[in-house]
Amino acid sequence: MLKQLKKVVEKKDTVSTLSKTTKKTTTKKDLVCADDERSFWVTNGQILNSLVALNEAFQEMEKTVFSHHVSKDKNDFAEWVELVLGDNECAKDLRNAKTLTSARGVVTKHLKSYKI
Repeated sequence: MLKQLKKVVEKKDTVSTLSKTTKKTTTKKDLVCADDERSFWVTNGQILNSLVALNEAFQEMEKTVFSHHVSKDKNDFAEWVELVLGDNECAKDLRNAKTLTSARGVVTKHLKSYKI
């Protein structure tokens, strides 16, 4: 009787552990695409309408272009991501990113939380 009870308890623990790991799936957000009027106009002529487009732009952007939009007093990319794309967490992290490389990493990280 005791052996049977022990097996039942072990089996229950296994099932509850499996259900806990299954519940950890996160819901991914829909990607926001800005209309033409709210798109981001980069100083090099690029026009960006989403976080994906910003990520692609960061891949090829020159440091001088980045510096035009980001300084100690302003961060145009963070403002746009917050106000137009509505991603406050990404915007917060972008404000802390002082280099093109770190900004690229921020956007890449946040894109993982989107349905793409």
